[in-house]
Amino acid sequence: MPQLLVMAAIFGGGYMLYRKFIADAEKTTERGEQRRAEQKNGAIGTLVKDPDTGVYSVRKDQE
Repeated sequence: MPQLLVMAAIFGGGYMLYRKFIADAEKTTERGEQRRAEQKNGAIGTLVKDPDTGVYSVRKDQE
C-alpha cells in the first residue's frame, strides 16, 4: 500500500510539472509570435487600453 501512495505522488508531481511546462511553452510561443508580428509591421510596440482611465500605453513584457 505505501508503494501505491508513493507512485501516486510521483505521477501527480510529474503531471503538475508537465502542465507547468506546457503553459510556459505556450506563453513563450505567443510572445514570439507577437514580436514577429511587430517586426513585420514595423511597430515599436503594442498599445493596450487601460480600462480605468481609458488611456492607451505600450504593453510591457510582463503582461
